[in-house]
Amino acid sequence: MSDKKTIAIIGAGIVGVSAAVWLQRDGHDVILIDKAGPAEGTSHGNGGVLASCSIVPVTVPGLLGKAPRMLFSPSEPLFMKWGYFPKLVPWLTRYLSHAKADEVDRIAAALTPIIGDSLNDHKALAEGTGAEKWLVPSDYLFLYRDRAHFEGDAFGWGIRRKHGFHWDELEGQALQDYDPVFSHDISFAARLADHGHITDPGRYVKDLAAHVEANGGRILRAEVEDVIRDAGKVTGVRAGGETIACDSAIVSAGVWSGPLAKRLGISVPLESERGYHLELVGPSAMPRSPVMVASGKFVATPMDGRIRLAGIVEFGGLDAPPSRAPFELLRKNARAALPGVTWKEEIEWMGHRPAPADSIPIIGEVPGISGAYMGFGHHHIGLTGGPKTGRLLAQMIAGRTPNTDTSVYAPARFAT
Repeated sequence: MSDKKTIAIIGAGIVGVSAAVWLQRDGHDVILIDKAGPAEGTSHGNGGVLASCSIVPVTVPGLLGKAPRMLFSPSEPLFMKWGYFPKLVPWLTRYLSHAKADEVDRIAAALTPIIGDSLNDHKALAEGTGAEKWLVPSDYLFLYRDRAHFEGDAFGWGIRRKHGFHWDELEGQALQDYDPVFSHDISFAARLADHGHITDPGRYVKDLAAHVEANGGRILRAEVEDVIRDAGKVTGVRAGGETIACDSAIVSAGVWSGPLAKRLGISVPLESERGYHLELVGPSAMPRSPVMVASGKFVATPMDGRIRLAGIVEFGGLDAPPSRAPFELLRKNARAALPGVTWKEEIEWMGHRPAPADSIPIIGEVPGISGAYMGFGHHHIGLTGGPKTGRLLAQMIAGRTPNTDTSVYAPARFAT
């Protein structure tokens, strides 16, 4: 290939590794640079669901009225480290400004092309890499106490219907017949077909990265300090005190992308939405499919030898240690939803979801700098949308026009 380029990819989570796979398939040389190595951050600890239907942002109408009550109740899945609150206010103000029906519509329309066909995007990405074994097609169920509880979420389901999602309803005995593992207090489910889950997200992304390396890609453990430009064009990246020459650079370091983006003239209002997971290792029974338990707003995903419970939101920045309360809430909710299940041990984890104030990822070329690209800010849907994001970036770098209108993701919307 005559226009072979060297691409430096900053961040080796699902987005960076997906971009690397697709760029290699185009014949480019890739260098993956990550301060901790592949899949050591959020790509390791996510809920593992390929949640194509998760196009409804957190910022739905009425959130402003509910949030204070949620913050002060220990049984609600929203937590705040109050010492961080003053620092959070500017971001939070912008974030809450999107909690309107027309904004939710706009965000859902932007997210659908990135995540709406996630299972097939992952299959295409993983094909021939050795990572396929972690990928399982499955249903995805939203569990409710009863039909009235489900109908309380009518706004979100209406958005999903509008964007082409279909589901069937399981009630009472039909739900127990489908999966007897759940409490009888949960008597209603909306079941979406054509979803999937990953039985070990960390190993999945590590296997993809190993495939990149086996095909001649370099993997470097280093902190990237800057993207080097000359006459408005990327010429290298500065990492670990050395300059690595490249023709293009992609910033895909999740929540840590903010400072690098700023150096490139893009000031993204980005916060860490701290996410927690609790793994039940060696459980006596497994859910048949991944589920979202609506009452506790957490996901339970069957994985390799364990059930992973994930889905708390906490605001408290990047530096504070994990809180105890979110783990206690996950444990309490698990016992309520899976009353007959016992397990041998538990593993606790906390990580950082990259949350832009408008809930839309930042994907595309940086205006005014040839060869500088970004792919980060996927909130709750990084694993789900990573493969498509990586493929879009590879298409942009090749000069091909993606079959998706990418202007809505453009970094230019945050240009300073």
